Amino acid sequence: MTLLRRGAPLFVQALGLVIITLVAAQLISIAVIFNLPPPPPEFYRSSEIARAIKTGQSVPSRDGRALVVRHHGSVRAIGPDNPRRAEFKAEMSRLLDVPVNRIEIQIDNGPRFFVRRQPVTPPKTDPAPPPNRAREPFAREPGGKPQGKDEQLMFGDFKLGVRQSDGHWLIVEPKPTFFRFDSWQQRVLLILFLSVAAVTPLAWLFARRLAQPITAFADAAERLGKDPRTPPLAMSGSSEVLAAATAFNMMQERLRRYVEDRTAMVGAIAHDLRTPLTRLKFRIEAAPDDVRPKLAADIDQMEAMIAATLGFVRDTSRPAERTKLELSSLLESVMDEAAETGGDTTVDRSEKVVIEGDPVALKRLVANLVENALKYGGTARGRVYAEGHMAIIEIEDNGPGVPPAELERVFEPFYRGEPSRNRETGGIGLGLAVVRSLARAHGGDVTLHNRTGGGLRACVFLPA
Repeated sequence: MTLLRRGAPLFVQALGLVIITLVAAQLISIAVIFNLPPPPPEFYRSSEIARAIKTGQSVPSRDGRALVVRHHGSVRAIGPDNPRRAEFKAEMSRLLDVPVNRIEIQIDNGPRFFVRRQPVTPPKTDPAPPPNRAREPFAREPGGKPQGKDEQLMFGDFKLGVRQSDGHWLIVEPKPTFFRFDSWQQRVLLILFLSVAAVTPLAWLFARRLAQPITAFADAAERLGKDPRTPPLAMSGSSEVLAAATAFNMMQERLRRYVEDRTAMVGAIAHDLRTPLTRLKFRIEAAPDDVRPKLAADIDQMEAMIAATLGFVRDTSRPAERTKLELSSLLESVMDEAAETGGDTTVDRSEKVVIEGDPVALKRLVANLVENALKYGGTARGRVYAEGHMAIIEIEDNGPGVPPAELERVFEPFYRGEPSRNRETGGIGLGLAVVRSLARAHGGDVTLHNRTGGGLRACVFLPA
């Protein structure tokens, strides 16, 4: 267990898991083998074999599989006859009344044969008859079946062949089986199942413990994608995990400082530009009358861009307050506010989709999309639905759409596809940049698509 303690290298923990499971499986196997009785072997009586040869039909066996007879083939003995085989062949010669040289035996006592702790006791025969009685050819067992006094037993798999007068062989053997498990095979399977059942919970606990840091990294990366100010990753686990967690937390801190520094710099620049713009306003009073309106319009446009930039910086640097909210209700409230100011808005029947997000940020996201739809398309139609693990907000308009080459560029800050740069028709160019920034801060994204019948469709994807 010390190999799997927290703080140990991941390699050592994995190696310890393998060693412990293997040792546990072997101990279980040894315990089962030494505590279960040995399986009884299959054995066949010479009288059963002789009966099968004489009848030419299958004969059931009391202690093994049924004996079957084949009328084609041959039997070749492996090696010279030992005394046991010679004795069995002599017994079969007597029972079948055929010469012993016409009988061959092929024995296969491979994996089916087991040596018992106590030898198998063959069926008892009756004592020799008294001198004044004729010798009986068969004695009777307690069950009433006749049994030869010198009856032999055959163990395991075998083939016994008797060569006929025409040269063909009559072969008897235990019935072959394809999907049958012998007792020793059943024992091996039992050991396997017991080992798996005993080791699986232990392996599951250790494997889950090893996988927890990977899951923690995935969750931390997901949180970092939504909010760079998320709490750092907890420092626990093996030495490799501790090193990776330290590097991850340092990366998160650098990203947070980088984003905050750039955001603060942009905000400071936008704020400081207000002072020279104010001086310019006073100085254009001395400008000629034909030039003054144009200068005033340029200064107003610059002030509007600075105000939009400061608002963008303020929204992105504001700490997010996440709570559960229902998106269709949020969409309806934004559409109602736009309708009160004269906008042509419609909300299609939407699903009730609840997500966890920043209500203020998501309301501005939807408001920007509705404002763009009304400004460029004259109408705004929206709906909310769920697809997989994502909640989708769609805003459509009936405008001219966007050239395919500019579907991604319109999300760049201060980019406008409208070439006149007129605020009355084009705007500042931060609306869609804010929408994408807020969507990605929630772990989602936004895409634009030109509709087949004309107009533009904005799709916002948010994790449900």
